[in-house]
Amino acid sequence: MKQLYGLLITALLLQSGIAQTKSLTNNDIKRPKLVVGIVVDQMRWDFLYRYYSRYGNTGFKRLLNNGFSCENTFVPYTPTVTAAGHTCIYTGSVPAIDGIVGNDWYDKLLQKKMYCTEDNTVTTIGNDGKNGKQSPHNLLVTTIGDELRLATNFRSKVIGIALKDRGSILPAGHSANAAYWYDVSTGNWITSSYYTSALPQWVTDFNTKKIVDKYYEKGWNTLYPISSYTQSTADEKDYENKPFGAEQTKFPYSLKQFEGKNYQTVATTPYGNSMTLEMAKAALSNEQLGKGSETDMLCVSFSSTDYVGHSFGPNSVETEDTYLRLDKDLGDFLTYLDTKVGIGQYTVFLSADHGVAHIPGFMKENKLPAGLFNTGDLVKELNGKLQESFGLEKITAGINDYQIYLNHSLLDSAKADEKAITKWIVKFVQQNDAVTQVFALKDIAATPLNAKMKEMLTNGYYPTRSGDIQIVLKSGYIESYGSGKTGTTHGIWAPYDSHIPCLFYGWGIKQGHTNRETYMTDIAATITAMLHVQMPSGCVGKVVEEALK
Repeated sequence: MKQLYGLLITALLLQSGIAQTKSLTNNDIKRPKLVVGIVVDQMRWDFLYRYYSRYGNTGFKRLLNNGFSCENTFVPYTPTVTAAGHTCIYTGSVPAIDGIVGNDWYDKLLQKKMYCTEDNTVTTIGNDGKNGKQSPHNLLVTTIGDELRLATNFRSKVIGIALKDRGSILPAGHSANAAYWYDVSTGNWITSSYYTSALPQWVTDFNTKKIVDKYYEKGWNTLYPISSYTQSTADEKDYENKPFGAEQTKFPYSLKQFEGKNYQTVATTPYGNSMTLEMAKAALSNEQLGKGSETDMLCVSFSSTDYVGHSFGPNSVETEDTYLRLDKDLGDFLTYLDTKVGIGQYTVFLSADHGVAHIPGFMKENKLPAGLFNTGDLVKELNGKLQESFGLEKITAGINDYQIYLNHSLLDSAKADEKAITKWIVKFVQQNDAVTQVFALKDIAATPLNAKMKEMLTNGYYPTRSGDIQIVLKSGYIESYGSGKTGTTHGIWAPYDSHIPCLFYGWGIKQGHTNRETYMTDIAATITAMLHVQMPSGCVGKVVEEALK
């Protein structure tokens, strides 16, 4: 009897195993039809709430109130810049692993300066210029999209869209079906031969419309009466840039003079975001994303928030208006997804690649600590003093992302004492009023630093691409940007540069929020867990379990 009972149990277990195997092979794993990744370039976390009362119910509020918000999400490395941020979100990795240490860097192995997506082995598709000689070649790990493609034997489609090439290419990953970016020399959307040999007809048709001129014709005035922009400074400030001409210092801005001539200026208006979403809608419709048997992915990055922020700062009327307009555009896009893909059939995540510092001029007029750090003057002074002390010209190759690069070929050929030179530079730079810490990066483990700062600096260090000496600025201090005393930038460890929004919404996502500390790296871990696919190859993030149903 016991033997018969044992046989029955074995048979039932085998049947259960066969049924489970059949379920898996019949592709019954539940996944959304589409995943949409959204990165808002330079969006500080507090922008979710600074303008909350002015947002409509279909954009940011829809994601906040009906999705899941990680309220304390941070960038886990420095430098906090565009290429590194977009890469981290979609790989769950950090520059020390994925190799994208900045928007550009000096490659010590190749002995030349490199742009993050530079690839001279490919050609531009969409025009005859050089703006399309780009690919994900310099990215050393896989992305969410790569892993989704691998899991479905490359049946899933993955497409990237952004004004910036790096905002499109790095999120989409190595195996993407396409990545498109905006060519400022022609006003067209282009790609490279890494992806295709010719633009799809729908992209050509989209370019033919030259919608950028439609936006120039409208000009840029505030969406609402300017007196209602009480979350901003006065409209006209000396510490703001003048991207539309020296004579245009406040709203309304005329843009007609750029029609058919200057296709770059649109990026420093909210219309760059609107144009990006028009392109994203065209891609979704024409490529039939979310209509196949497998989950597809659309990676959309809003770059104009960064251009506006750099020029006018986070306290300007221009920035407030840009976010109010983006909120409306985002709401329209979510409604479009409801119609094209289906309510409850897609998953969205929204984050930012970095934050931004307040303009030092704004800080000083409000009695807050801030200042400027002039890297150009420092390099000249350094090289002059070093020549006097060591007899060699141009010992430093430059400063990038608050890191000093040494001229190693010069030092090697002269058999110079690199250790002595490094020690001299550290001592000299430490005297600069803007600097709080400076040290050799290879000595970071032995350098007395706050634990958070040390972790972030270590996560950003890739030996053959990073600099040799790290500079840490005082709170509120920034590298001189633009003409020197106007505009602002980002790039350091501080919360104003590293505290970012992180929202999940739609299929598979719970409603709620968490105040525990989470990281940019957790986004890729969470989305791949939801999709039941392998996490990207360099992922160090953890799943935000509270967000998943």
